[in-house]
Amino acid sequence: MAYKRVAQLRTYEQFVAYCAEVGAELPADVAVLFGAETPLAQPYQYRDRELANRFAILPMEGWDGTADGKPTELTRRRWRRFGHSGAKLIWGGEAVAVRHDGRANARQLVINPANAESVAELRRSLLQAHADQFGGADDVYVGLQLTHSGRFCRPNGPALEPLALYRHPILDAKYHLEDDGCVMSDADVERLIRDFGRAAVLAQDTGYDFVDIKHCHGYLGHEFLSAVDRPGKFGGPFENRTRFLRETVALIREKAPGLDIGVRLSALDWIPFQPGADRVGEPAPFAGERYPYAFGGDGFGAGIDLTEPMRFLALLRALDIELVCITAGSPYYNFHIQRPAIFPPSDGYLLPEDPLVGVARQIKLTADLKLAFPDLTFVGSGYSYLQDWLPNVAQASVRRGMTDFVGLGRMALSYPELPADLLAGRALQRKRVCRTFSDCTTAPRNGMVSGCFPLDEFYKSRAEYKRLAAIKKETAPR
Repeated sequence: MAYKRVAQLRTYEQFVAYCAEVGAELPADVAVLFGAETPLAQPYQYRDRELANRFAILPMEGWDGTADGKPTELTRRRWRRFGHSGAKLIWGGEAVAVRHDGRANARQLVINPANAESVAELRRSLLQAHADQFGGADDVYVGLQLTHSGRFCRPNGPALEPLALYRHPILDAKYHLEDDGCVMSDADVERLIRDFGRAAVLAQDTGYDFVDIKHCHGYLGHEFLSAVDRPGKFGGPFENRTRFLRETVALIREKAPGLDIGVRLSALDWIPFQPGADRVGEPAPFAGERYPYAFGGDGFGAGIDLTEPMRFLALLRALDIELVCITAGSPYYNFHIQRPAIFPPSDGYLLPEDPLVGVARQIKLTADLKLAFPDLTFVGSGYSYLQDWLPNVAQASVRRGMTDFVGLGRMALSYPELPADLLAGRALQRKRVCRTFSDCTTAPRNGMVSGCFPLDEFYKSRAEYKRLAAIKKETAPR
């Protein structure tokens, strides 16, 4: 069937009816409340901090740093806009590599002693922007997402320089990994744990409230959770596959006492998808009877089993980690479950389902985990695709206790002030609402900086805009 664009659903009745038609079971309030009446403005007590609203800015992978991993003015502009959003929880702001070889692109930020002051300045500029807009910033909780990109490392340019945990029968073929040279040893992993510890110390020294030990989207932390046939102490049984997390947390607690820790988790993964007939995405062929490499999957490629994600959250609770951000899948091999969008990136596939189904899946996933662990603090993902109906669904999700915070990613690139407008009772600026054109993915995957080229006049005026339009024209389905 032809999927309708969300912008075509102009009334609540049309939105609800279409969700029912495509099988997207979404909570949605008829009326959006404003000011102190809305659940989105209710304060949230997290440890010893009171956060004044329920919006969070999600971490995104920047493609506009310097060759040695420092922020540029483009990076600083993005962080200032995060400050203007009004959100009180800044989850990472940016995916920052703990060392050079762990970068997912040659312009990703790196936290090390040489770069620490410039990374500190990002936080200061965000807080100053928030204070200028809202009269103060003492109630903003700012973290830094620490990452290593694993099999998706491209630290020096477009060429893949992978550091994987095991040989993957589908991804190795997809990315032409032909030998064991890219597989990290246990000693390599132990060195990486020390790198995470050093990065956490720098994050604390530069004023960040917490660090996120990234376990999502196919990057290294996430890959540990699916390393079921890796030998040694970091693979095989669940206890071994979570050893990286436990040892990293222990080291951070030793070296940076008082620094809070969160985890962004792909609590659901599926088999890699590939273009099939008419470029529509379909599961890649797999020779085994079961597909064992999808953490949170049911073993058959495209199903759900939350047994191990529940066990992982119980481990977080035992480690005194309360802050959890839930997401799904990977942008590299099954983007439609991770980042629902009506327009796929240039190197993607056409949608096998309406994106609203993907949004509903993520919201239900977060709700199921919140129900099982009510004492943890949850940040939900996947809301940007809702566009004009984001306020209705976000309000209903928080009101029903399905999540504690509503996370915004792509929307914060095109329309960072959406939370501030919504909480103040101002009408949404429809021309700035993210329509998920995927240009913020297509541009960097073709060597350009990240940003919202269709809706942000700043990026529309840049030279890359015409080049991006030409690439999209060349790769459009015919």
